[in-house]
Amino acid sequence: MTQAEILQIITGFLGSLFFAVLFNVRGKKLIFAALGGFLSWALFVLFKFITPNEAFRYFLVAVLISVYAEILARVLKTPTTTFIISALIPLIPGGSLYYTMSSLLEGSSESFLEKGIYTLELAAALALGIVLTSAVTKMITAAGMRKKEKKAG
Repeated sequence: MTQAEILQIITGFLGSLFFAVLFNVRGKKLIFAALGGFLSWALFVLFKFITPNEAFRYFLVAVLISVYAEILARVLKTPTTTFIISALIPLIPGGSLYYTMSSLLEGSSESFLEKGIYTLELAAALALGIVLTSAVTKMITAAGMRKKEKKAG
């Protein structure tokens, strides 16, 4: 890992920390929210050794960070979104969106379309990772509740 990547990971932590402060996350929840940002960017950097496909890396990180958020939500009795939103801040495709809009303003239709589709791929990968993890978690939780009801009944 290079110095630049280490600096990026630290910046991911700080960005998530300040974003969580902005959303009034307090106490130990604040540290876990910021740690999520650290983990999300660290995983993103590490996964480049597994796959060069950036959208797939976004998806993998979104799944793992969503699992992290689901676990913390239950342990700390806090909504999952408290941790997911803060943790995924480093992965928001802001640069891609900037270049997409820049191409639009320059009147470069071909570049706008290419960069726009790429930006949508990244955003969709994040969303799909979150939704998939949330759905699986809800199915597992529902199955556990049905088991408890059968035992009690």
